[in-house]
Amino acid sequence: MHHRTTAAAIAIAGALALSALTAPGTAQADVSSGDIKITKVVVNGGKNIVLGTTDVKTFTIAVTATDNSGIKVGNTYPIMWHTPLPGGDYYGLTIPDNVAGTCVRQSLTTTTCTHTLTLQPRIDLRDNTTAGAWTVGSHVQANDGDYLTKDRAAKAKVLRNSRLTVNAAPEPVKKNKTITVTGVLTRADWATYKYGGYTKQPVKLQFKKKGTSTYKTLKTVKTDSKGKLRTTTKATADGYFRYSFAGTSTTTAVASTADYVDVK
Repeated sequence: MHHRTTAAAIAIAGALALSALTAPGTAQADVSSGDIKITKVVVNGGKNIVLGTTDVKTFTIAVTATDNSGIKVGNTYPIMWHTPLPGGDYYGLTIPDNVAGTCVRQSLTTTTCTHTLTLQPRIDLRDNTTAGAWTVGSHVQANDGDYLTKDRAAKAKVLRNSRLTVNAAPEPVKKNKTITVTGVLTRADWATYKYGGYTKQPVKLQFKKKGTSTYKTLKTVKTDSKGKLRTTTKATADGYFRYSFAGTSTTTAVASTADYVDVK
């Protein structure tokens, strides 16, 4: 599913002139008047936005703008979108819960306005094609009437949540004997609303010796067609085994909990 951006978004935006933001297709030209500038846009505190299959994700977009007359509070308005479609629709679109946001004046000329937005896996994301890079557009207005509608003010990543398990056996085990380490790498599926195996992915098998604080990588193992992991290694000392996945452009990084092995 996806939001429609025609009457609904424009009604919420009021007189904020979001025509450049709602135009579908390729990159649109910015619309501006005067010397007003957007100097900084921060999405979710600079962190990736990670969603599972059910929980609603709440995050912020902070827009900093400057003008010699000062920024008009209540007239900053960001939106975030993924794929524009013909007719003014989008796959993936989120708009602020409160158009006015919370604005803090940094100086006589510069103001930062922070807006709260939400993404719902079962409504806003449509399917797995919306994982990855999203675009942030914003409109700002100055006290002297200057304005700027910036179609591509920033980028943000919306990623599929991942899960990773580990099990080392047998345990306890005699020193220098072989143990088998299994696990499963899964990720959120925004089409089925379930977690499914992430196939053909490189995952590191790591070990931390008892009494130390650092994991060392023993080898890299690839997941099979169901996201499962299986490999063997020597048990040389008491310690903790885990799997670690670095993530991809669509899926978050994750490390499993540690499995302690007692070596006799």
